[in-house]
Amino acid sequence: MKSPTITLALTGASGMPYGFRLLQCLTEMGASVQLLYSQAAQIVASQESELILPARPSDAKQALGKALHIDTTRLEVYGREDYMAPAASGSNPADAMVICPCSMGTLAAISQGLSDNLIERAADVILKEQKKLILVPRETPLSAIHLEHMLRLSRMRAVILPPSPGFYTHPQTIADMVDFIVARILDHLGLTHTLTPRWGEEK
Repeated sequence: MKSPTITLALTGASGMPYGFRLLQCLTEMGASVQLLYSQAAQIVASQESELILPARPSDAKQALGKALHIDTTRLEVYGREDYMAPAASGSNPADAMVICPCSMGTLAAISQGLSDNLIERAADVILKEQKKLILVPRETPLSAIHLEHMLRLSRMRAVILPPSPGFYTHPQTIADMVDFIVARILDHLGLTHTLTPRWGEEK
């Protein structure tokens, strides 16, 4: 079976540990990952982790490999305006796209069909090609505007997956709660994992 190709975008919402952990899991599973990130994501990453995301894609790839201890042979990083990236065209779409974390600005832009940068264009491609788009929006409380954009995207068959960890697994650490959300993302990607026990299963 062919390894999946996943476009992973990091934007300027809080929750960067979810995105980094998802990247770790995807590379460990042998998926090919096309990584995109916004300028705001660089700021959030520096605030929420010890990882600095360089502006140059080649430097970011090297930094991610070193900080997250991942094999970068199946990781490609693209700049915000790199419209020659595979994700920019419906002739070469990824199997699925995850935006994690997803800012409300990015969510709104995708909802309205804007394509002002590579992240928005990649999401537009995924929707028009009827591939799976998973959005992990981190904001609270939610305004009517936020909810209307989420409803609009849900009607387009995007998956709205807020990072709201369950506690029936009795998490002991922040990493446990992060894994709970990453596990749900992997479920929706159709990828097998053993990150957390499932409801009704023995631990």
